[in-house]
Amino acid sequence: MILLSTGYVSDRVMHPIENNFKSYQYSDKPVDYIVILGCGNTTNPELPATSQLFPCSLQRLVEALRILKLHPEAQLITSGAAFDNNKSNAVNVKQAAMLLGVPERKIIVESFPKDTEEEAELIAPRVKGKHVVLVTNADHMLRALNYFKQQGVAVTPAPASQWVKNIDSEKNWSYYLPKSHNLTQSTNAWYESVGLFVQWLKSDD
Repeated sequence: MILLSTGYVSDRVMHPIENNFKSYQYSDKPVDYIVILGCGNTTNPELPATSQLFPCSLQRLVEALRILKLHPEAQLITSGAAFDNNKSNAVNVKQAAMLLGVPERKIIVESFPKDTEEEAELIAPRVKGKHVVLVTNADHMLRALNYFKQQGVAVTPAPASQWVKNIDSEKNWSYYLPKSHNLTQSTNAWYESVGLFVQWLKSDD
């Protein structure tokens, strides 16, 4: 446990999972849809929509808006159910995007999917045969990409917010000390590894 909470170990556990895809760059081929996978939100009308998003949802939105600046011809698709909230993650992300300048007509909302597999199933019929850019956190990208492939949709990956920014950079002594942030990173790496294994088992049925 102590080792997993050091930067040296947690980076080497996470890096192979999230280093499969490079950051999105401009494409000569027009983009039809930018899909923002759901993550999480809370409902508090006293806060702006941007502050109601969990960090992972906000990270995905920021990356999607960066890509929309490169490809203003695209439409955004926001996704994610409400669960125990009064407002779905998809609606919350839409409202946050509008606060940041995206016209409402550019945003399509999918409020029903409860997980990544359902997102792929429900979004696939709309985007099949189109140029689709898929935005999710870098550590989640491989599993998400597999679900869309299972639905016959080829997407361009756009990983957001990598945990490991530069594994080869020079580190100071504190990098090797235990920190709660590193343990969270190791836990996420374990979660995604288990998710990929379960996905492989189910695809082998």
